[in-house]
Amino acid sequence: MKFKKTLFAGITAIAGVSALLTSNMASAQKDWPTKNIQLIVPFAAGGPTDTIARLIAVPMGQSLGQTVVVENVPGAGGTIASTKVARAAPDGYTIYIHHMGMATAQALYDKLPYDPMTSFEYIGQVADVPMVLLGKKDLPANNFKELEAYIKANGSKVTMANAGPGAVSQLCGLLFQSRLGVRLTNIPYKGTGPALTDLLGGQVDLLCDQTTQTIPYIKDGRVKAFGTTTMKRLPAIPNVPTLNEQGLKGFEVKVWHGVYAPKGTPQPVLNKINAALKTALNTPDVKKRLEDANIDIVPAEKISAKGLQDHLDKEINVWGPIIRKANIPD
Repeated sequence: MKFKKTLFAGITAIAGVSALLTSNMASAQKDWPTKNIQLIVPFAAGGPTDTIARLIAVPMGQSLGQTVVVENVPGAGGTIASTKVARAAPDGYTIYIHHMGMATAQALYDKLPYDPMTSFEYIGQVADVPMVLLGKKDLPANNFKELEAYIKANGSKVTMANAGPGAVSQLCGLLFQSRLGVRLTNIPYKGTGPALTDLLGGQVDLLCDQTTQTIPYIKDGRVKAFGTTTMKRLPAIPNVPTLNEQGLKGFEVKVWHGVYAPKGTPQPVLNKINAALKTALNTPDVKKRLEDANIDIVPAEKISAKGLQDHLDKEINVWGPIIRKANIPD
């Protein structure tokens, strides 16, 4: 009888502790956030992803009542930052913004220390940066049809610059070559900056690059624009047709971005972060500044966990086969 009383008392005590812990966790989630939040960016300061992060960080912090601090963790195409976030405490104080590199990492790197589909909680997509297929100023072709004929006549003599293995510019170029059924001479650089410099100088023939830095050169005629990688023409360069309308049906490459959190972050906290993200993207100043940088905010339904997860899954299936076929080195 004494044993039963002791056992009952022990069970009651455990239940009490469990209830207290549950209550404390619920209270912590309700009170969250109580300190600064780190927004990790997997690239150096100054690039498109960093620009987007810094634009949304302030209004997100205002919505949440705490400062959102942007931290740049560059290296290995985003793998270092992704691993750091995947291993961070799932308490909402570490969140992550990454571009389409989240979808290409598994095909690019062996023994990836995280899984893009299972190591994170999804918060929502953010914005897309369009791209343009560019040619050097004195390239003989003046439109896409002429470019296609020129490429098929010259094959590997045609050079195509990119920002290095796994860069979006390289992936865009590989998709372009795959769709045309050709193999050009691909020249990797240590970033789109030097690649664009050599295109402007006439040292390379082609480059697929983001609109954030190329539109001024298109407008002043220093490079030739053969087509955008979007489904609709871009308002900033309305006279440049899409590759889709010029025969490469369904050709779409956008440097899309999403916000994530470590796996296991409580749903109430994720809901608060998502609400703050939506508020930030609807802030007039943010909308204007993104528009001025030729960055497109995604439709409202994509600023959600499901929107981001579905898009990531689709992009993994698109880029995985292309990367493996091209045998891109680590």
